[in-house]
Amino acid sequence: MACSIFCSVLVVVTAVVIGTARGSSGSGDHLTAGFTRVRLTESQFVVQKPYNVPLDARYEFAGGVRRTWVFSTDKPASATHPGGARTEIKINEVYTSGVWQFEGEVYVPAGTSGASIMQIFGAKPERQATTLMLHVYDGNLTFYHHLDSVLAHDVYDRWLRLNIVHDVGARNVTVFVDGAEKLRSSSHGAPHAEHYFKFGVYKQSHHNPSHRMESRWRNVRVFTKP
Repeated sequence: MACSIFCSVLVVVTAVVIGTARGSSGSGDHLTAGFTRVRLTESQFVVQKPYNVPLDARYEFAGGVRRTWVFSTDKPASATHPGGARTEIKINEVYTSGVWQFEGEVYVPAGTSGASIMQIFGAKPERQATTLMLHVYDGNLTFYHHLDSVLAHDVYDRWLRLNIVHDVGARNVTVFVDGAEKLRSSSHGAPHAEHYFKFGVYKQSHHNPSHRMESRWRNVRVFTKP
């Protein structure tokens, strides 16, 4: 599981941010062409939330929308867990090779800041815990906590579609926002390392996180190809 301070400090990666995104576009079918959809069961959407509160105090799934929220003062996911406050959903579909794609639409309410909303867990263990993290700071979607690596401006109070392609063998990750390529990054992952996708809200320790953080998700899908 990712850590908010140690892992972010160790980010040393070649990344190219390709412009910024505003508004929305149509279908993203071209991005999943050639991929096979992974049929996920509801039991594979595993919610990780503060250990001392009930699930419905931090998570809601209604009308096809998964709503996750957390407070900066919340406890971690377990009494012995070193990570920060989070309500995240782990997609329990572990992969070690091939090309994998996460697709989902996300809505971030105004005021949420200092939160990771999506990550690819798994990396070279001597470096850090994640291959990718997408954060929100003051309405901007960023690559990790780097305020100069903005993938989309003005993300508050609107739906965005994220497509994230992880090529394990080539060790690279590509991020698309509303169908447009916004980031190409060399990956911290390694062949045979275990990876999986997570989404929700996870408090970070950079740039004055807000007291309350929330993200909402719909149409979350996973695809793969050899």
